[in-house]
Amino acid sequence: MEALRLILLYVHLIGFALLLGGSIAQYVSGKLRINSAMLWGAVIQLLTGLGLSAPLRGGGDDEPNPAKLVTKLVIALLIFVMVFFSRKRDVVNRGHFLAIVGLTLVNAAVAVFWR
Repeated sequence: MEALRLILLYVHLIGFALLLGGSIAQYVSGKLRINSAMLWGAVIQLLTGLGLSAPLRGGGDDEPNPAKLVTKLVIALLIFVMVFFSRKRDVVNRGHFLAIVGLTLVNAAVAVFWR
């Protein structure tokens, strides 16, 4: 089970890289729109996050905090909805785009700093 958890974690990090890297690429290009890397990153993050929060562990002290899992799920759902429903627009509002980037960074911060 540990190997499965590590594979899910690796794919989860790839999703983070796609989401953040795609958004940085769009920001640098000057045309704020949702690209396919951002969409796939959001999908991968959501699905692998659900897989990582599933009861794959044997119990004990390494169990994640349920409040942390709910917080991360809500943020991931917000990111997914914001990306999915604005993916076909030619240009996304600057505030909307920066909120996607900000929520992505907040979600990573919750994962790292909340123990």
